[in-house]
Amino acid sequence: MKLFKRSILWVCLGLAGLVWVAFNNHDDPPAVGDAAPDFTLLSNEGSEITLSDYQGKWVVLYFYPRDFTSGCTIQAHNFQRDMEQYQEKNAVILGVSVDSVESHAEFCAKEGLDFKLLSDMGGDVSSKYGSIRGVSKAIMSARNTFLINPEGTISKVYLSVSVNPHSEEVLADIASFQSTEG
Repeated sequence: MKLFKRSILWVCLGLAGLVWVAFNNHDDPPAVGDAAPDFTLLSNEGSEITLSDYQGKWVVLYFYPRDFTSGCTIQAHNFQRDMEQYQEKNAVILGVSVDSVESHAEFCAKEGLDFKLLSDMGGDVSSKYGSIRGVSKAIMSARNTFLINPEGTISKVYLSVSVNPHSEEVLADIASFQSTEG
């Protein structure tokens, strides 16, 4: 009986270790000063979007878990609310999740979003940015944001962001960076 209990304990510990590895096996996010990893993804409109095409602009690249969830909807609404201020600062917003192009199109239509949402169904781009959680078919993007300057370099990394003050924080940071430019 003692051997059986010990065997069960080792099996449980092994399974717990596998679960931990599965949910924590992801790339580290790029750091401030790193070149932003380039990518091409399909947008909610079905068009290919390549990050490097936005050089010359500030890019707010935000990763979020799922379309139509409460926190993600609030976050998207906040970015949309502040869209004019982003445009005044020569900034574009690109949202990324593992949802499909169709889901993004429905989400944008229902919520009145005028910025692009990008479909990363395989999680490859989310992983490059250290913003993937889960395994296999149970993956989702983590709620992280990367502020990319017009030269294509990461200027600020926001990990595990809170949805409500986030857009204002990003706008303030863009203004701060722009005020220190030549």
